[in-house]
Amino acid sequence: MPLYEFVCDECGKPFEQLVLSAGKVAEVSCPACESLNVTRKISSFSSRLSGGSSTSFANSYSSSSCGTGSV
Repeated sequence: MPLYEFVCDECGKPFEQLVLSAGKVAEVSCPACESLNVTRKISSFSSRLSGGSSTSFANSYSSSSCGTGSV
């Protein structure tokens, strides 16, 4: 169930909408003015590694266990 970003072509308000299936994107309306004239924005995304900071991941990845030498 992706969260899409839209902008209303009528009032210009940006908003996000949870869309249950790709076919339902055309049924999205603006929450401010209820217009169906909306445009889906290209969204950027981010990812995060679980289990600590990026430096701890880098240190564990470059450990001596992979045959690159000692750290």
